[in-house]
Amino acid sequence: MTDAAALPGQPRGGTLSGPATARAVNVLAPNASAMTLDGTNTWIVSEPDSDLAVVIDPGPLDDLHLRAVVDTAEQAGKRVALTLLTHGHPDHAEGAARFAQLTRTHVRALDPALRLGDEGLAAGNVITTGGLELRVVPTPGHTGDSLCFHLPADAAVLTGDTVLGRGTTVVAHPDGRLGDYLDSLRRLRSLTVDDGVRTVLPGHGPVLDDAQGAVEYYLAHRASRLAQVETAVENGFRTPSEVVEQVYAAVDRSLWPAAELSVRAQLEYLREHGLIS
Repeated sequence: MTDAAALPGQPRGGTLSGPATARAVNVLAPNASAMTLDGTNTWIVSEPDSDLAVVIDPGPLDDLHLRAVVDTAEQAGKRVALTLLTHGHPDHAEGAARFAQLTRTHVRALDPALRLGDEGLAAGNVITTGGLELRVVPTPGHTGDSLCFHLPADAAVLTGDTVLGRGTTVVAHPDGRLGDYLDSLRRLRSLTVDDGVRTVLPGHGPVLDDAQGAVEYYLAHRASRLAQVETAVENGFRTPSEVVEQVYAAVDRSLWPAAELSVRAQLEYLREHGLIS
């Protein structure tokens, strides 16, 4: 058995649902799959002494889950006052409109198509609901509209799909771009080095207690994969599916369609930088 402390990011063991930090509680959605790991993490974030809460990523359109999120907040003596989205993939955002009905809240997101209300989200925004401080960090790459939320009081960052609690994420080409993703990882690394962020509260998988280690692992993994893709092309494997068969041979074949998206993003990156023709 591998010690969790030896794994990238030092993932926590135990149940995923429940309190993760002084201000963040997870309600795990029942949508486990190869792509979503244990399911989508729906985060309830609030100041301990406040009766107002912010929910990040309501998750899939599953009424039982959405009501469970509301119930969890209410049992803690809190009312959901705002809904935020890290990005628009259905496993994070499909339930947002229904959740907004249940809670009578606005939905704020980077993508205007996902918003319910007048306000969106952008770099430099600070959410202050109920005295909470959540700083918006733009992190495109997994998707064009991906955001993270820095929670300074808990030295934590909520990462959506930009950094997962287990394994690595997909650069969802063509919306996702590898160059943007690498820049976003470097931005997160800066949070760990310059702003004291220690904890990752991911969109899927367990909490990570070594944020810097997780981000460094992601950067190293991307560099390794990129080198493997470049080598595969040099060896005559030109199409994305051919490259996937070579580079991802040890990966579960059910994940190959998602891997092909990342390969397409990597091939685009290599061409843009003149490393392949």
